[in-house]
Amino acid sequence: MTEATTVRPSNLPSTAPTLHYQVAMPQPQSHLFEVTLQVRGWSESVLNLKMPVWTPGSYLVREYAKQVQEFWVDAGNKLKPLPWQKLSKNHWQIKTEDALDIIVRYRVFANELSVRTNHLDATHGYFNGAALFFFIPGFEQQPIRVTIIPPKPDWQVTTPLPAVGEATTNTFEAKDFDTLVDSPFEIGCHQLYDFEVLGKPHQLAIWGEGNADPERIIADTQKIIEVESQLYGGLPYERYLFLLHLSASGFGGLEHKNSCSLNYPRFSFRAKDKYNRFMQLVAHEFFHLWNVKRLRPKALEKFDYEQENYTTSLWFCEGTTSYYDLVIPLRAGIYDSKAFLEGLSKEITRLQTTPGRLLQSVSESSFDAWIKLYRRDANSDNCQISYYLKGELVSFLLDLLIRNRHGNQRSLDDVMRLMWQQFGIWEIGFTPQHLRDAIESVADTDLSDFFNHYIDGTAELPFDEYLEPFGLKLIGVEEEEPVPYLGMIVKTENGQEIVKFVDAQSPAGVAGVDVGDQLLAINGWRVTAEQLSDRLKDYRPGDTVQLGLFHQEILLSLPVTLGTAPPNRYQIVQVENPTDAQKRNLAGWLG
Repeated sequence: MTEATTVRPSNLPSTAPTLHYQVAMPQPQSHLFEVTLQVRGWSESVLNLKMPVWTPGSYLVREYAKQVQEFWVDAGNKLKPLPWQKLSKNHWQIKTEDALDIIVRYRVFANELSVRTNHLDATHGYFNGAALFFFIPGFEQQPIRVTIIPPKPDWQVTTPLPAVGEATTNTFEAKDFDTLVDSPFEIGCHQLYDFEVLGKPHQLAIWGEGNADPERIIADTQKIIEVESQLYGGLPYERYLFLLHLSASGFGGLEHKNSCSLNYPRFSFRAKDKYNRFMQLVAHEFFHLWNVKRLRPKALEKFDYEQENYTTSLWFCEGTTSYYDLVIPLRAGIYDSKAFLEGLSKEITRLQTTPGRLLQSVSESSFDAWIKLYRRDANSDNCQISYYLKGELVSFLLDLLIRNRHGNQRSLDDVMRLMWQQFGIWEIGFTPQHLRDAIESVADTDLSDFFNHYIDGTAELPFDEYLEPFGLKLIGVEEEEPVPYLGMIVKTENGQEIVKFVDAQSPAGVAGVDVGDQLLAINGWRVTAEQLSDRLKDYRPGDTVQLGLFHQEILLSLPVTLGTAPPNRYQIVQVENPTDAQKRNLAGWLG
């Protein structure tokens, strides 16, 4: 990362003010950050302050302004209160009364431990710029300084932003508001580990207690960095920070240009499958420093922090990245091809057991991320699909398609490199057509049918057609003792058996069972959620049973004709007697 500069950007007004934030937390157990914004050299009659409603990388309007309280404005050192009013949910307007220096004070409640919000307690402070800071419309390109005042002398400050002056001042500078939003802060007694990869410095910061082994994590992270760097031809930063929060049960990651934030269950590093999942998370967020942080859709080329930024290409931004988070640890030697195929099989199972795959296309899922993916309800699985999940599997099929057409001499890697060279290096936004042109160019074929059916349409993905040239096939794994299909999920809550999900096209859905119903009995006999599967084994597909239910406190007895259960698990396996060509293709793909 380059050193901070005081040179005024050429696109700033000649009278641009200087902006300096101070973030204090004198009583961290209160969960309140105390924020002060000092605006010097202001020359207009009003000062508008706006807070983002979302943060890049997490496509949901989160209304960060709802956590702001005790807003107050002074006229510089005179401590003269200035009048202000709130014009909208995230817009504060101040009448400056000719004051050149303005001091804005406010508090932000921070008690949500996630990678995209703020968290402050007696053990640490963590915040994202979008969830803590205002921007001044028209001055987004202005450099912004941030000074952190820790509550205790042994608390340290870690951020990807460059320090200004002596390290002890805890002052940092962002070259513009986008950079400030893109630079999380961790304040506390976290553990810091320095390591080097390809001649560049890296840091791992770990907050929380658990069974994470930093040496093992760093060794495997180095491998991931090397593999991804090789794919793209180098690292596009001067230094990089991994922030890891060990939490009770959280999971997630948020990418930034020179860092990433990770949240993982504190005791989930010993079991092999859980450790592999963590390394996939690392691979995913690190892959984003190319795909989406620099290589991004036209709709995200310039962020509008006040409203949704719509694109149909999140299947590529997130889904393709999800495919590579499976591939990269394989190439890095963190796990073998068997584990890779098992992971891929689990993803296919998730897709094939989600009814919404037949109703919503992956491009539509991308566009509707703002109102659907992060706002799930009881009907979500019936009517939508995740662009992460289906985008991952569409990318998997495209990789196999390209490899098969070109004898493994070309692959999805070439698409990523081409897109990087054309758009990512220059941070020029791409359109859906640009993306399609790049894929078709590498595949050297017209992909109209593929896009119409599998990206813009809802046709079933033809896994076997694409797996066969590699000597593989997909099978549905049946239960040893099949259970007739009812099509609903029931869980015990406060001693009651509550219906949590109903497949709309299932026997239960057709019969009229509703989410929230209380299941009482089958054919007059009481049944619990734990007993349901075993009790259904007493019947066969085609049998009609009477379900006893409370529906909005009304006792119902619904006749339900049981069906044949679809597979609840899918697995990729080798075909019998693969040909030499199939063996070569498989070896070229998986190594």
